[in-house]
Formats: sequence, C-alpha cells, structure tokens
Amino acid sequence: MTIDILDERCTGCNACVVACPDHVLDMGQEGQAPTVARPDQCQTCFMCEIYCPQDALYVGVGAVRREELSHDPLGQIRHDYGWDGASADPLRNFWRLGPLLREGVELSSERYARQANRHENQIFSDVKFP
Repeated sequence: MTIDILDERCTGCNACVVACPDHVLDMGQEGQAPTVARPDQCQTCFMCEIYCPQDALYVGVGAVRREELSHDPLGQIRHDYGWDGASADPLRNFWRLGPLLREGVELSSERYARQANRHENQIFSDVKFP
C-alpha cells in the first residue's frame, strides 16, 4: 500500500486528514501538504482520496508508485463514486462502506495494540536486574 500526496496539486486544506478514520495523516502547516505519518495504520479505505477536492492524493494497493503508472488515476475514485459532479446522487452506494470501515478500524487498532505490547515487552526484556 502506498499513499502519494502531490505537493503541486495540494492546497493544504487538510480535508484528507479529517476524513481518514485511522489517523494515518498528520496536518500540514498552513497551506502545506499533510504528511503520511502512520502508513502502517492505513486500511486502504480511500476516504482521504475521495475527500480531496484537488485530486492531490493517490492511494495504491501493492507496491505501485505514481512514477510507474501508465495513466493518471488521480481523481478516478472521486469519479467512480460520483463526487466529481458526474452523478446526480454521489452518495447512492456510499452507505456500504460503514461496516467495512468499522471492521478496518477494529483490525488496525488490534494490530497497533499488539505492536505496542511487543515494544513494551522488548523494553522490559532488555532490562537487566542485579
């Protein structure tokens, strides 16, 4: 999974940060692009990409990077969901994401808790008591 933020398109509105249900992105300074702070927490829900009014984000599944793409997919998911104005009812199928997002957040939270526990256990296992 990869998240690319194109600085040349991003206006720094931070709509993607607000839309992300798993806090993957951190807000940028005023007018600056956000940063991808926790990519391991991304559940590939595409909410950041859907909510970006400038089509400045690309969420890719797998190792595909934007430099390797043969066509420009930016904005395609917004078009597919009708959020670019091409559809009279852009939210007609959006309700289906609710259960998937909830499950994704639960899985990601469990994974994060396991990582934190492993890290904590590692710290204590490294401590030598006299």
